[in-house]
Amino acid sequence: MGGQPGHDRHERAPFTPAELDAHWLWYYTECPCCRGKLRDAQELGRTIQQVELPQVPVQIEQHTAQGQWCPKCQRIFIPTLPDELRKAGLVGPRLTALVGFLKGACHMSYSTLRKYFRDVLGVTISRGMLRKLVGKVTDSLADPYEALCAMLPTEDRLNVDETGHKENGHRLWTWCFRAYLYTVYKISPSRGSEVLVATLGKEFDGILGCDYFSAYHKYMRDFGVLLQFCLAHLIRDVKFLVEHPHKKNQAYGLLLLADLRRLFGVIHQREEYASPDNFQRALEKARRQLVWDATRRAPLSREAYNLAQRFRTNADSYFRFITEPGVEPTNNLAEQAIRFVAIHRRITQGTRGEDGRRWCERIWTVIQTCSQQGRSVFEFLCAAVTAYFRSDEAPSLLPDTS
Repeated sequence: MGGQPGHDRHERAPFTPAELDAHWLWYYTECPCCRGKLRDAQELGRTIQQVELPQVPVQIEQHTAQGQWCPKCQRIFIPTLPDELRKAGLVGPRLTALVGFLKGACHMSYSTLRKYFRDVLGVTISRGMLRKLVGKVTDSLADPYEALCAMLPTEDRLNVDETGHKENGHRLWTWCFRAYLYTVYKISPSRGSEVLVATLGKEFDGILGCDYFSAYHKYMRDFGVLLQFCLAHLIRDVKFLVEHPHKKNQAYGLLLLADLRRLFGVIHQREEYASPDNFQRALEKARRQLVWDATRRAPLSREAYNLAQRFRTNADSYFRFITEPGVEPTNNLAEQAIRFVAIHRRITQGTRGEDGRRWCERIWTVIQTCSQQGRSVFEFLCAAVTAYFRSDEAPSLLPDTS
């Protein structure tokens, strides 16, 4: 089958010989035409590579400490089993990591996990044991998670967003802090600026991409933090005026919408400008026109006045991306990172206590960060759980900038 109309055909690259577990050659036992003897030729026919699940996909082991008699000491000595073996217990590190992967990345409930273990792996396991395994994965991710939290206040560019979180009928908030190569999630009972202070500190020196929510305003006012308000949210507010029953609001909204389209047109045509200076001048011109129309041509209505006041008091925070390299004009990065959380919330119906919150914070952080860094979530979980069972140093999620 080829690609969809308008798209190039895509074929996966074949597995290399080193990746094959078996290679089968198919022969005739005799000539299909005359039934005579055949000799191998240089020509090869069709090759099919096939991936299959083993009939028994798990390995069951038994470890026994053998008692040994010393005739000289007249004593029986029983060796101590390795700490990592005793700490893991019934389920080994890779299978423990798989439970974490299925629970976190695949949104599986404990009931679905039990069915998977029973029907696919051929192992019966209780819900209580599955909860213990998830707890072990949670503990194994503590150090990598805290290391990223400690990095957040040092970033020069961050995008932040928040969404609701359910817990036993109470409403909490999931905060998402997205840097270039990692993302951190925090669940808090508060949606206020105190979360920003606790996470980023009072001396945060970077630029925060965010929406127009009041917590960010307070953080900016109290500590002089630089913000980049999301232009995509601004466009939605302008479209509200376009659809308003008041004719003057409609005209005002259409005027600002045309200015915003002109601004984004400049951004999207960046490569067509002869030099960066020409591009910068075009951006500044589009910005000036938008601010002028927003502040000087607003009709006498409450809706238009509120929008005009945004530009009078926060115009710089809408256009920080023009003067600061690496700043995005929208908050799409954080919104994309928090979409996974919204899906998880709908499927799982939230958490029941602190253990569940810690699990969500850490596994979401691992999943999103590994995605940004092009790493395997499952292999990272395997490394983290193995290190935890061995009491070794945990693997790092800190970006490699070397």
